Order: sequence, then structure tokens, then C-alpha cells
Amino acid sequence: MAALFVIGTPIGNLGDITLRAIETLREVKHVAAEDTRRTRQLLSHLEVHGKHLVALDAHATEKRIAGLVDRLIAGESVALVTDAGMPSVSDPGAALVRAAIERGVEVTVIPGPSAVTAAVALSGLVEGPFLFLGFLPRRGKKRHEAMERIARSVEPVVLFESPNRTQDTLEELARAMPERQAIVSRELTKLHEETVRGTLDELSARSEWRGEIAMVIGAGNGEAADAPDDAALDARIGELLAEGVSPRSVADELTAWSRRPRREVYARVQRLRRGQ
Repeated sequence: MAALFVIGTPIGNLGDITLRAIETLREVKHVAAEDTRRTRQLLSHLEVHGKHLVALDAHATEKRIAGLVDRLIAGESVALVTDAGMPSVSDPGAALVRAAIERGVEVTVIPGPSAVTAAVALSGLVEGPFLFLGFLPRRGKKRHEAMERIARSVEPVVLFESPNRTQDTLEELARAMPERQAIVSRELTKLHEETVRGTLDELSARSEWRGEIAMVIGAGNGEAADAPDDAALDARIGELLAEGVSPRSVADELTAWSRRPRREVYARVQRLRRGQ
């Protein structure tokens, strides 16, 4: 029986590929890739040719995964890669790894670049354990529960964010914990790599962010910010309604943040919406 090789690939600079990763990619017959076009470009750069590429993104079907496991059972090794970094770390791959383990297939990791550890190393804010949350929920109760978790964390927190949502996320973090030290790193290992440092309040003052984003937020004292008073809650409701967010979504989003029953928040949203 062959093995499933979980391979880390460069997060930007192609020179960060490891020798062991190159050797393994040359030896395997099949490569399961998040985006076959991106992986084909990487293989061409490495002068690795003649591989059978299989698309395996976050929406891969059970049938696609089972087909790869069948190849492994038949003695054909498979390399698992994503567009950048380590598979299964805020990237596809865990489902294939689980399926291989369940069928008794050997799974081997070929460590490589990771935006998580790169940002941690750059930050100067981490000396031990840290909390990695990946991409935050975009809206609603789950997002504000995540914000509450960050505010109460006594460990540094690492996040990913898309460039078009970075500003909103920083402003929301700053409202809850303005004095917490943090960094925002963009385009790690790439030509326009940049790391900006400061308090969350200072970082939220910047209006534009481009490229892939990783944030590290320094440790807190375990205490969340005080619940907003009526005026602060009404102001936030007004902002969201002005953005065109539906009353139900506004209530969902602000319930955890306000620490009030959803029924109370929804009633307040409706009153403000009617101008009462």
C-alpha cells in the first residue's frame, strides 16, 4: 500500500519550497490540489512533469475523495497540496486525510511554509501558547461570539482575513479592545510584504488593506470590554440599518455584543427603524 503525503507549499516566495517536498512531488503519481491551475504552475516551476492532477477543493464530493483513497489502496501514492501553505490549516485537505486514516492508509506530512507560524514569528507578541481562529464568521451571533472569545483570551490570537473585510474587522476589534497590541501582516514572503504594528485602535485608523492578511493580537487579561450602553447600541443599530442590513440580521449580529436578549435587541431595532 502506498502513502498519502501532505505537503506544505510556498505561501508566496517559490524559493521557500523544501527539498523533501520537491523530491516527493517527483516520486508520486497523483497530486490532489485545491486549484489544479495553480499547482500546475508550481510543478512547472519545479520542473516536475507527468503528474495526474485531481481537483480537491473545500467542496470536493465524497465520491472524489473515495476515488483518491482507492488509488492509495491500490498502491499508488498521492500528494495533497493546497494553493499555499499547509493543507488542512484553513485550507482543504482534512476530509481526505480522515478518509485515508479510516482505510488504514499511511499518512505522512512534509512540513513547509505556513502563514500562521510566519505571522507568529514576526509579531513579537507570542512566547508560548496561542489561539488560532482562522477566518472569522462574517456576520451574526457566531461572529460576535468569536469577538467575545478574542476579548476574553489570555493568550495571543491569530486570525486570517480577506483584504476587503480587514478594515471592518479591525474596527470591530478596536471597539472591544482598543489598547490591545497587534500586527497586521499582508502578502507574507511576497514582493510587497508589509507588517504594520500598533494597538488595535491605531491599526483601525488605516483605511485600505491589500493582499492576503494575517493578524496577531496580543494576549489580554481575560476580561471582555464592558457591555455597550443604550446610546452605543442605538448608534451601532443605526450604522447597520444605514448599510442596508435587514432588521433580523442586525439583531443577530448585535445580540452577543450587546449581551442582551435577542428579543430586546430586535425590538430596539424595529423602534429605530420606524424612527421612534
